[in-house]
Amino acid sequence: MANLLDIRRRIKSVKNTQQITKAMKMVSAAKLKRAQERAVSARPFAVKMAEVLTDLASQAGEDFKHPLMDARGDERYLLVLVTADKGLAGAFNANLVKAAQAFLREHEGKRVEILAVGRKGRDFFRRRGADIVGEYIGLTGKGRIEHAEALEIARDVMRRFTEDEGIDKVFVIFNEFRSVISQRVVVEQILPVARAEEEGGEESGDAAARNLVGYKYEQPPAEIFSQLLPRLVETQIYRALLESVASEQGARMTAMDSASKNAGELIQSLTLNMNRIRQASITREIIEIVSGAAAL
Repeated sequence: MANLLDIRRRIKSVKNTQQITKAMKMVSAAKLKRAQERAVSARPFAVKMAEVLTDLASQAGEDFKHPLMDARGDERYLLVLVTADKGLAGAFNANLVKAAQAFLREHEGKRVEILAVGRKGRDFFRRRGADIVGEYIGLTGKGRIEHAEALEIARDVMRRFTEDEGIDKVFVIFNEFRSVISQRVVVEQILPVARAEEEGGEESGDAAARNLVGYKYEQPPAEIFSQLLPRLVETQIYRALLESVASEQGARMTAMDSASKNAGELIQSLTLNMNRIRQASITREIIEIVSGAAAL
């Protein structure tokens, strides 16, 4: 009977866990819809803005200089790592950490400083003695990113790049939302802002049209870029955070759905095992009674 009690307790424990995973799945599904809409809406603007500004920068002339466009050396990097504040999201955080580790191995001879957005990435690299120069915790856990929060991070990144002359390049690592079950790890350089490169051979229709018509500046390039280049960095950081939040909720929803299904299968297996043990116990008792009656 003790074995039956242990199995009943385990079934009850698994059922309680299943209720929690189902609740977490429902919460993530509710947060995912809003996060997905914001990420998908911000994506075209961020991509087009980067495209237009790189084209503008390429036509501004080599004499034009801006702190956010200054090409420097290749010795010291700032890596903005966007992870989650919470776990239970499948391989979401693990994939980002692996991408960051691969980045560090690829640039092993260089000095890489990490600006951690999210508790999971910060804790992982802090335990391994990485050079963490800043952290932003508690932003992604609530499932919604405000523009002011992204603005604070972007201004911190630009300040470190412009005031600290030792930083040569700034990269960001985040998960790009594709679908509920699919996220793609993106490693992207955001500073210095690159100029559009002239490609050889035949150009696409849009590129040829841009080169043919060109851009007309109503204001001096310095005035235009002083307003738009910081806005470009802010938009890229904001988009990375939106994509990360949507990816996190999608990954957690998928993980909790799988956990609920696994719990259901485990409950069925334990229930079947419990019924077999109970049936064997009843059969044994019946045999004992019949044998005693036959002996009398």
